[in-house]
Amino acid sequence: DVLVVGEMPQPLPGEGEVRIRLAFSGINPGDVKKRSGWQGSPMPYPRVVPHSDGAGVIDAVGPGVPQARIGQAVWCYGAQSYRAFGTAAEAVVVPAALAVPLPDGADWQTDLLEQAACLGIAGITGYRAVFAGGPVAGLDVLVWGAASGVGAVALQMAHRGGARVFAVVRRAEHLPAVRAMGAAQAWLADDPALVDHVRQAASAGVHRIAEVDFAAHIDIDAAVIATGGTIGAYYSSADRPEIPYWKLAFADVSLHLLGSDDFAPAVKAEAARELTAA
Repeated sequence: DVLVVGEMPQPLPGEGEVRIRLAFSGINPGDVKKRSGWQGSPMPYPRVVPHSDGAGVIDAVGPGVPQARIGQAVWCYGAQSYRAFGTAAEAVVVPAALAVPLPDGADWQTDLLEQAACLGIAGITGYRAVFAGGPVAGLDVLVWGAASGVGAVALQMAHRGGARVFAVVRRAEHLPAVRAMGAAQAWLADDPALVDHVRQAASAGVHRIAEVDFAAHIDIDAAVIATGGTIGAYYSSADRPEIPYWKLAFADVSLHLLGSDDFAPAVKAEAARELTAA
């Protein structure tokens, strides 16, 4: 209803910037929320090219960027985060640090670019939801919404990081998929015995929780989290949710409330490196 297709001049990279000739543009729920004015935020520029994530090949660089970057296959994030022009275009200009190099390859590069175009918002958020409290090797991690875009990344990165991962999904057909992605055990979100299942699998509680709906699940989280555990929540269906304060306090729980556009640059860069390596 609100998108217009048109022609604009070829963007030119400025100081410290690169131009990416895009092969794929990744779309996220956040892109739709921006267009709908979610949380009372109007469109911040007179004209916006949407989408923050994408992948392609650098075809021009601005002053201060090595010419050797021309021809690099890259994925990018944050293209339309506090910026007007994103990746729903033939080309996009971003700061050089937001264009993450991909491994060289010919036969499989198109597939790699397609996957990488989806890494920005979902990938960085999923990584942060698991690793905000530090490394997870040898820990138990519970991932809500493990079949979703963010949840699937959280599951796989936790598994790759050496954790034992438990997955919660909404539909039965998702159970085999999350097990294939590395979940040691998986359960349905509406299972009335969910708390019992988690406590049987992790008798001391889970050390990390990647949370898809803080307001809906905080009571269950409080019942299954280990002493000193961390909850990383990237969404809440209620703006001002009630929480079982003392139950969380007596377990010395840390809460990380995550807004992916506003992670510190170093946090985003770390996540980007680990996602690329994965």
